[in-house]
Amino acid sequence: MRHLTRVFDLNTYEIKLLLEKAFFLKESFKYGQPRRSLTGKVLALLFEKPSTRTRVSFEAGMQRLGGTTIFLSSKDLQLSRGEPLKDTARVLSRYVDAIVVRTFGQEVVEELARWARVPVINGLSDQHHPCQGLSDVMTVIEKKGDITKLKVAWVGDGNNVAHSWMEMAARLGFHLWLACPEGYDPDPEIRAEVEKEAPGVIHLVRDPKEAVRDADVINTDVWASMGQEKEAEERKKVFSPYQVNAELLKYAKPDAIVLHCLPAHRGEEITEEVLEGPQAVVWDQAENKMWLHMALLEWLLTG
Repeated sequence: MRHLTRVFDLNTYEIKLLLEKAFFLKESFKYGQPRRSLTGKVLALLFEKPSTRTRVSFEAGMQRLGGTTIFLSSKDLQLSRGEPLKDTARVLSRYVDAIVVRTFGQEVVEELARWARVPVINGLSDQHHPCQGLSDVMTVIEKKGDITKLKVAWVGDGNNVAHSWMEMAARLGFHLWLACPEGYDPDPEIRAEVEKEAPGVIHLVRDPKEAVRDADVINTDVWASMGQEKEAEERKKVFSPYQVNAELLKYAKPDAIVLHCLPAHRGEEITEEVLEGPQAVVWDQAENKMWLHMALLEWLLTG
């Protein structure tokens, strides 16, 4: 039995296998070839944080493969009354075939995985967002081909999605340039793990122009993630030079693509002009979450 708590839970071969499977599923359904590989399987979605894309893509994906889902917010469970995570994990394991958890601390994901007898998938924590990283890379490959030949830039906060992108860079061997304000760098422990795995693939700079210069891919995210709302106004001041706008895009390659995992705060981390422009691939990026999740579920539940 396998879990996905972070990208580093997968080796390079497994990542490529999942991406190939996701592309295969997308193509199969496009041509009307139904697939019911998860008939009779039940997926639990245990969410402490709100969600649109992660929730709907997992639910839609599970149903497309013939399975069913149960959505559980933390306030609906005995967790809200102090039941230990290990007890919740063991009980849910008797009822469902896999658990997706969307939470704050990475330790919640790891505790559930430690005690569950079914696969546990990290649907987002404050430290990692592995499914986002996987589906983002799927989108890059779909649009630009071999990612190892591309310059990839991240502009903004060194957050959970950035961490997953860093781990993807280490596993797949592409170079990732991160432009973050001082004090908002990626977690130093995660960065150290990535550097140990693949020395030299991570380039951390302060100037967003340096990061995107001749870049093939530009990725960004909100400046204040869930749980950081009290910092939002201060972050706006700090991050204002890191906005992805038409001026910044001039430094990238003319055919560079722009990613954003959404929801986007137009006029903050990205402008309306760029988000709705021809270089943005955010809607395909959002769709690919479903295909990647379907590939992941099929792999974890059927081998």
